[in-house]
Amino acid sequence: MVTTADREDVRDLLARQAQLVEVLPGREYAWAHLPGAVNVPLKGFDEAAAGALDPGRPVVVYCHDWLCDLSPRAARRLDRLGFGDVRDYVAGKMDWLSAALPYEGEARLVVRQVRPDPVVAGLDEPLDELGDRVLGDPAGLAVVVGGDGVVQGVVGSDELAAGGSRGTAEQAMNTGVTTVRPSEPLEPLVERMERAGVQHVVVTRADGTLVGLFGLGDTRPPENESDQG
Repeated sequence: MVTTADREDVRDLLARQAQLVEVLPGREYAWAHLPGAVNVPLKGFDEAAAGALDPGRPVVVYCHDWLCDLSPRAARRLDRLGFGDVRDYVAGKMDWLSAALPYEGEARLVVRQVRPDPVVAGLDEPLDELGDRVLGDPAGLAVVVGGDGVVQGVVGSDELAAGGSRGTAEQAMNTGVTTVRPSEPLEPLVERMERAGVQHVVVTRADGTLVGLFGLGDTRPPENESDQG
């Protein structure tokens, strides 16, 4: 039987030792894949799956994103091959990567360079209390979030100067802040930022909640990167 799974289902299944299978071609698997996933491309799938997987344990299959049809096709093949508990992670690995979850592979994504502890302000925080924190931070920037953690804007030195010592973060913030997902490839992002003269971008999940802040001065060489947890 085939059922669909969302991101939280997958995390729960992995905690219960489910088998995780990426059905994309090898080059895409090498770029980035979910931790512990094995690669069984759809071409020649029946024989490869039979040799690599245990039909008595749950299996989660995934591909690139919800537009990719490789995982539903693979899931139906596993069902026909006699696997009893098959889950199709329909949203795929881009959903996983965009949620700032750990991954394996050679991809250099901004999530591995993001600063997770920027200055954060609530909407109602008075500017006269926020100013010292902004000016004392290397980025010179506060990320303003609502009560649900969704990013609403930023307050930097320009916004502080315009607002003076009166008002709140909500009243002074720049709502046109540039945001990117954790799955953004690092090098093209840096090139775009340099061309646009943007020093910092806010990194958010697809639901708008804050992951952290990335600045042009934050890049580290690959050998100093470590998997995020």
